[in-house]
Amino acid sequence: MPVLSSAAGQVIAERTVEISARMSMAFAAAIGAVEEIYLDDAREGGIVAPPPFCVCLEWPIMFDPHCRTLTGTSDEEAWGGLHVLQDSTFHRPIRPGDRLRTVGRITHVRGTRAGALTVTKLTTTDAHSGKPVVTSWLHTIFKGLYVDGGDRPGETGAALKKLEAPASRADRREQIHLPRTLPHAYTECTGIWNPIHTERKVAQRKGLPDIIVHGTCTWAIAAMQTIRYAGGDPNRLQRFAARFEAMVIPGTDIVIDLTRDPANADTIQVAVENAGGQIAMADGIAEFSAEYSLSQGSLSPTSRT
Repeated sequence: MPVLSSAAGQVIAERTVEISARMSMAFAAAIGAVEEIYLDDAREGGIVAPPPFCVCLEWPIMFDPHCRTLTGTSDEEAWGGLHVLQDSTFHRPIRPGDRLRTVGRITHVRGTRAGALTVTKLTTTDAHSGKPVVTSWLHTIFKGLYVDGGDRPGETGAALKKLEAPASRADRREQIHLPRTLPHAYTECTGIWNPIHTERKVAQRKGLPDIIVHGTCTWAIAAMQTIRYAGGDPNRLQRFAARFEAMVIPGTDIVIDLTRDPANADTIQVAVENAGGQIAMADGIAEFSAEYSLSQGSLSPTSRT
């Protein structure tokens, strides 16, 4: 079946959401962001959402039925689309009480050997002022599908530099266990539902060995470890981007490799290996501002239950 090239340049949908403490803290809990700045809404200055929270605003746009209409994909084909890259720029922190507007636009459609590639730009702005909050680029491959109407190249976001294998040169390696129930909790705390992440019968029917962890979940967990490595201030993170490659099975361990860019101490290269030693998240890049906006004391893990 084809993916329609006429989708390029088209707006998928727009959505305005008022951010609540419940939404923000649920996302933090799902990805293990246990610091007070994410979970203690009684702290002086309140809480901020973990930067990867942006996916909670973006994926309802990607799941909008109009996206399937534009691309010409069936429900089954849409569920089979592979999220292969996420590149997010954070213009300012997200806080409870914010009213945010997210608009998704397909910018690029072309054929690849693996299938049809679409690129979507998701722009989140303050609904009152119009000022930017987050800008994300999502790349999706529809395996085995071709492009109807010829390639329609357009904006794809900044290119990710191909990085060397990280294990032999990483400054820090963090091993993290992902509970078997993580995809279920992440699904309910984010609203990002695809049955291949929670229903083994569906995953196996799709040719997968088991349910798999959401790419955005692995991305978010890696982002939080990177923020901790960089000193713990989430407001310093300006960009986090990576490609998704090998799958991650819940109930196993991942290893996050973190390496400071020798040319810029505020840039950290990130990679994630799955339990089989395969690269699950490649060419990761985290860019931080040079200034801290919060004291270390306000970033400690919460002692509240």
